[in-house]
Amino acid sequence: MDEYNHNNIKLAKTLRKNITKQEYKLWEIIRAGRFYGYKFKRQTPVGNYIVDFVCRQEKIILEIDGRQHNEDENVINDNERTAYLNSKGYKVYRFWNNEIDKNIDGIYQKLKEIFGIKE
Repeated sequence: MDEYNHNNIKLAKTLRKNITKQEYKLWEIIRAGRFYGYKFKRQTPVGNYIVDFVCRQEKIILEIDGRQHNEDENVINDNERTAYLNSKGYKVYRFWNNEIDKNIDGIYQKLKEIFGIKE
């Protein structure tokens, strides 16, 4: 099991209650083993961070970003966050809100690629 900041548990619970429409859209695809049996958790603490979605068995994290992630300070923070998560053995994949809104089928195909699913 990963180490995490216990102070983030309450924040993670709050974030789970306030799901964005893009998070909901992706969650409907990946929750409860719907995506080829892989199990995901959402708004989960990993170290000092709370990640949007994590598949612990494959050590894959999915992050959904809005336009605020284009701001210089947030780009720096996201890079530090990704470096930390990578150092813990996770691969981090980021999707933009507008990608989910406009091309959920493309996101699904990208997920298949990430997980090495061939049909």
